[in-house]
Amino acid sequence: MPSSERVAESADVIVVGAGPAGSTAAVHLARAGLDVLLLEKSTFPREKVCGDGLTPRGVKQLHALGIDTSDTAGGDWIKNKGLRVVGGGTTIELDWPTLADYPNFGVVRPRRDFDDMLATMAVKAGARLRTATTVTGPVTDDATGRITGVVAKSENGPVRYAAPLVIGADGVSARVALGMGVNKRDDRPLGVAVRRYYTSPRADDDYLESHLELWDRADPDHPRLLPGYGWIFGLGDGTVNVGLGMLNSSKAFGKTDYRALLRSWLAGTPEEWGLREENAIGGIGGAALPMGFNRTPHYADGLLLIGDAGGVVNPFNGEGIAYAMESAGIAADAVLQAQGRSGAAREAALAGYATAMQLHLGKYYRLGGMFSALIGNPRVMRTATKLGLPRKHLMYLVLKLLAGLYDGRRGDWADHVVRALQRAVPSV
Repeated sequence: MPSSERVAESADVIVVGAGPAGSTAAVHLARAGLDVLLLEKSTFPREKVCGDGLTPRGVKQLHALGIDTSDTAGGDWIKNKGLRVVGGGTTIELDWPTLADYPNFGVVRPRRDFDDMLATMAVKAGARLRTATTVTGPVTDDATGRITGVVAKSENGPVRYAAPLVIGADGVSARVALGMGVNKRDDRPLGVAVRRYYTSPRADDDYLESHLELWDRADPDHPRLLPGYGWIFGLGDGTVNVGLGMLNSSKAFGKTDYRALLRSWLAGTPEEWGLREENAIGGIGGAALPMGFNRTPHYADGLLLIGDAGGVVNPFNGEGIAYAMESAGIAADAVLQAQGRSGAAREAALAGYATAMQLHLGKYYRLGGMFSALIGNPRVMRTATKLGLPRKHLMYLVLKLLAGLYDGRRGDWADHVVRALQRAVPSV
């Protein structure tokens, strides 16, 4: 082979992408004794467009990795106790529910620090991390079509890495999946989000704040209702993460200057919040949100797709970190079950990942797809906000449904309702 195509390194498993999904998978596999090669296009620390907030569902995944989020953990985790929802002239504070399956608190930590921490944990577990390495596509066996490695651009030029299994955790671009012919599905929800940091007196807040209506009140006599939904998450260090999102079910999707939209909304917020240009930190970042399993199959021919590469963002609320980490854990378990097997038995274990993902989230994401289609209509959204927010009993159910925070067994009346709704729909 030409020198540019010689195998630079080989491993039991290659993980492409060291975000929350990829690093979590690498931690699980390396701890189990597998030789893991973790490839990341950036260098750490690095910025990512995100709300920086984790619900209790995400906190559960941190605990599964053995990460200490207690008050004695050095102050790295800024805890929150619930969600504040603003819309229709109403503001309601909803505490995270007390459940058997999830803790009753969320946390906030900037992705610049969070992703670095997880990647470092993967290295400590035994994974080999290669940064500044941009994977451009898969290497396949000509006879079988199975993936046998990846090709990449590194600081030293083109390189090739070999492994019998590859985990695609390379985000919405999903270059490895595309190279294997796994294209995104247009019948699944897609979102877009932009965010910016500001210094603000709202930095210390016990609640994550969600705005179901975005108002431009720069002209008090002629307020304008803008498309999309917004958030304000205090980071506890004098700064806040502020952003907005929009679903492709909205008529304004793809026709909107999202950065200008963010500025218009913030110009109409109270002056004392400090969300003005002179208090901005850095620019406005944007990213796509692949939702509802918009790229399948999640396993085929030696390639497992996790996180955004597999479209695992929750279509109800745009949450991605928790579900990325969950998919990583499920994929890692399938890979470990395949060890020591051969032939059809090995393939059955690996294919079990796709089945497990369907059982885990398929019906819930089907409901989420229906929900996202409905709220894309502004009139439906306004009516639901006006009628629903004042009814705290109803909002307790809505919180459990939208945040995926319900007990899988027993639980209270709301848990039973959420489970019943899922039984009534087919899987995605």
